[in-house]
Amino acid sequence: MAITSLLTNVPTGPCLFITVLCAVFASIVLKKPFTLNTINKPPENPSKEPDAPVSVNYFPSRKCNYTCGFCFHTDTSSYVLPIDEAKRGLRLLKEAGMRKLNIAGGEPFLYPHLLTELLRYCKEELSLESISIVSNGSKIREKWLRENCQWLDILAVSCDSFNPETNKKIGRGDDGGNVVRLFRIAGWCREYGIKFKLNTVVNTHNWDEDMVANIEQLAPFRWKVFQCLIVAGENDDETRKRDARTFLVTDEQWRTFCNRHKHIPCYVPEDNKSMASSYLLLDEYMCFLDKGEGMMTKSESILQVGVKEAMRQVVWDKKSFVERGGIYDWRRPDMLQQSVCSGGGSTKELEW
Repeated sequence: MAITSLLTNVPTGPCLFITVLCAVFASIVLKKPFTLNTINKPPENPSKEPDAPVSVNYFPSRKCNYTCGFCFHTDTSSYVLPIDEAKRGLRLLKEAGMRKLNIAGGEPFLYPHLLTELLRYCKEELSLESISIVSNGSKIREKWLRENCQWLDILAVSCDSFNPETNKKIGRGDDGGNVVRLFRIAGWCREYGIKFKLNTVVNTHNWDEDMVANIEQLAPFRWKVFQCLIVAGENDDETRKRDARTFLVTDEQWRTFCNRHKHIPCYVPEDNKSMASSYLLLDEYMCFLDKGEGMMTKSESILQVGVKEAMRQVVWDKKSFVERGGIYDWRRPDMLQQSVCSGGGSTKELEW
């Protein structure tokens, strides 16, 4: 009552000061923190949201110069989104919680200038933790890597065999030069500080191949080994651009390949069950794809309905995403590091 009586006879400025001072004093006595408002609260981290698109696989184009017989994302469209629209979509994804972007295809290096624009924007404007590219390796040039390495964390190259004739049977070009290019690209990655990754699809043409010596020599930090997958509506019969049924391996053949290579530290296998709905896929129109059970379906474009609404229209199994190792050490190191396969490096997983 005494303080109230006093304040009624004090001008407005000093009155406000005394009020704040009393509140601070009370907070000290009562041992409770004092805050005038919540403006200075730390910002919410969108990637902590239950359905945040933490890691997105983006296909800016379906166009490809190879004809791999098991491909589930064939070049049925020649559409490429205007760069400003692509950037707008990437910003929406970042704001929704995206931390890692993987650019795949098609063959991304058919559009090297587009890749440069996307990488620079995602690193300099959006500050993404990690950007990776998956390529068949046929169009990668040292000059491009040298000029763009500061924005690229991971470069993954697909290699299904170290036998030129087997690669031809699969559809990976007809010049037999895949393996020579692969070792050259791995060397460039080491030179320019880019993490080198390898992807292999186990199919009827390579399941009995022993790749141990070549993998240890290439020394990728991560070797993803996929079981050949049928996606309804994409590669499931003779009416599609690809018919992958003749490329499917039996469970016994899959286990045989896995058992032969599982001792390699960088080896990361993914069977059909693990892959089904654990990837968040974004097509050339920026629609999410659902390649789980049944026909592949797609959402409306995030450019039209936003990220959250588009994600509600597909199934993304976050639990499977985590269990298959979707969160890993995906950031480019400040200095060159030894790979896991060569005995160094780290596989410490990032916090979810």
